[in-house]
Amino acid sequence: MRMKPRRSFLTVTPNTHRGHRFAAVQRLIGVLLMIFSLTMLPPAGVSMFYGDSALDAFMLGFVTTLAIGCVVWIPVRRNRADLKIRDGFLVVALFWTVLGVAGALPFWFPTTPRMTFSQAVFESISGLTTTGATVLTGIDILPRSILYYRQQLQWLGGGGIIVLAVAILPLLGVGGMQLLRAETPGPVKDTKMTPRIKETARALWTIYLGLTIACTAAYWAAGMSLFDAIGHAFSTVSTGGFSTHDRSFGYFDNHLLETISVVFMLLAAINFSLHFVSWRDRSLRIYLADPESRMFLLIALILSVLIAVALLIAGRYVMPLQAFAKSAFQVVSIMTSTGFTTADYTIWPSFVPVLLVLSSFIGGCASSTAGGMKVIRVMLLFKQGMREVYQLVHPSAELPVKLGRKVVPPRVLQAVWSFISAYMGFYVIMLLLLLAAGMDEVSAFAAVAACINNLGPGLGEVSANFATIDSFSLWVCSFAMLLGRLEIFAFLVLLTPAFWRR
Repeated sequence: MRMKPRRSFLTVTPNTHRGHRFAAVQRLIGVLLMIFSLTMLPPAGVSMFYGDSALDAFMLGFVTTLAIGCVVWIPVRRNRADLKIRDGFLVVALFWTVLGVAGALPFWFPTTPRMTFSQAVFESISGLTTTGATVLTGIDILPRSILYYRQQLQWLGGGGIIVLAVAILPLLGVGGMQLLRAETPGPVKDTKMTPRIKETARALWTIYLGLTIACTAAYWAAGMSLFDAIGHAFSTVSTGGFSTHDRSFGYFDNHLLETISVVFMLLAAINFSLHFVSWRDRSLRIYLADPESRMFLLIALILSVLIAVALLIAGRYVMPLQAFAKSAFQVVSIMTSTGFTTADYTIWPSFVPVLLVLSSFIGGCASSTAGGMKVIRVMLLFKQGMREVYQLVHPSAELPVKLGRKVVPPRVLQAVWSFISAYMGFYVIMLLLLLAAGMDEVSAFAAVAACINNLGPGLGEVSANFATIDSFSLWVCSFAMLLGRLEIFAFLVLLTPAFWRR
């Protein structure tokens, strides 16, 4: 007897049409909005505990987001059309955009702080994309619940709230592998740590939660209050950079806290798959055996030494150890796109601030919480460039590009070139838009870099915050943050006619 083939969520039945597919996407977005509404309850609890003035804003934000989610979900709740892989890109793009707006509600509703809608959306997207750029001033006197909410947004964004949804959505009858493929950063997106997607999502979140708990405990033991320890652990492990103080990490003036922060920023910027394998095999050799993590640590060390020497020559610091400590913290913070500061690096020797901002283009490792173009792409770009030089000398030679002992397929190299070209193309376009809006050259250069690299602090007018930026520039920067989080192609694919065909 002929058996009926098993149906996969990656297949589409002949009578499934475009409307059913979009209904499935709509249903999923509605579910995710309802789930996201629950994240406004913890800061509401914080508001009740401290008795601050933001409770109504969070409750109104919770009810509004839940209601919108229900309105989106109810009309298509019975739709069971399968999601295709390309639908994952639409879900991810809509997810970060819609949640960026929904997350802005608690910022927009309260009387303290008073924010325009553009500023509220900017702050929310900055948190969810782990950028850390802020339009707020006087952070020390803000309601505790608002401070907690900003840190929580970064933590959820850093862990990839969509990955958390992947662990839950199978229970609701929605396949998740295509979402993870669209969400996972890096040039190679097909590697899974465990055979089942639910196990992969759980493994990622177990590691992420474990690092957060360990970072919180270390901060608390080293002298932070419990509130500050939780908040800064959220922004450290997510490489977000929001702080509960105007002076950022410089508020604490504690060398031990700075050392702890450097360690956890480095851990958060390393491929989480390596953490999983290292934990599973009970071995630290995994990190040194990986070409990307070795290069990441080497670049951070070289930049730290170079900037420390520059600071000593310029007379900013007298003791070499102190110069290296300040340099290493700032290099790791900016290269990992965290954005914490302990000193005003904008007054360091003039090439140093520019070098730091440029290091954010490199960013951290693939499949980490860090922003930027990712170390592995920069490595492949360099190796490909060197191969072309050698090819000129030896035209007939076969010169494969390798990572470690593995030959990199030409398709991956093409993807890297395409990604970096698109990345820089969008950077130039948004730079020109900010210049057209009246921003000076230094501020515009740093603002776009800080946003598209998900860094946060910049130079010039945006060195401390984005409070003085006009609404048009804020929307441009918000778009840059989303592009950086979506890694360009998840957005570009939506612009192709082929994507919208049946």
